[in-house]
Amino acid sequence: MNSKNKVPDISYYRLSLTDFLKESHPELLIDNAFITARSELAAEIYSQAVRNGSNQIEAGEQANAVLFEDLHFSIHNTLTNILWNEFSDLIPEEDAKPWAILLFPECEHVFAEYTLSDDFAYEPEYESLYTELTGVIANYFEEHGIQ
Repeated sequence: MNSKNKVPDISYYRLSLTDFLKESHPELLIDNAFITARSELAAEIYSQAVRNGSNQIEAGEQANAVLFEDLHFSIHNTLTNILWNEFSDLIPEEDAKPWAILLFPECEHVFAEYTLSDDFAYEPEYESLYTELTGVIANYFEEHGIQ
């Protein structure tokens, strides 16, 4: 953020997005074009909002809405939560995030069967997804002798 006039620049949004992706969407960290485009758009939205009379808080909210659009539902977090909730006897909590990354290719076909959105975790179909993923993970562990 530019401390002189407190207007966030692209590097502020890039850092915010990258930090968020590290936690919730590590598979997107390699997509530099996506990160750059979102960061540039968020910085532009902020500037436009201020030019149009919004205060800094309102402008920041508008910029963040664009920055994190379609990223509120996280495949990575879903897999991590399943590991925490269903497989804590096999996978220690501190190892769940790396395991979620490892399991993503095994589970990708299940996610493809659903229309994922920011609010998907609150949809009735989430329970079906959760159950299917739990089965896929259980089968993976069984096939690989993880007990």
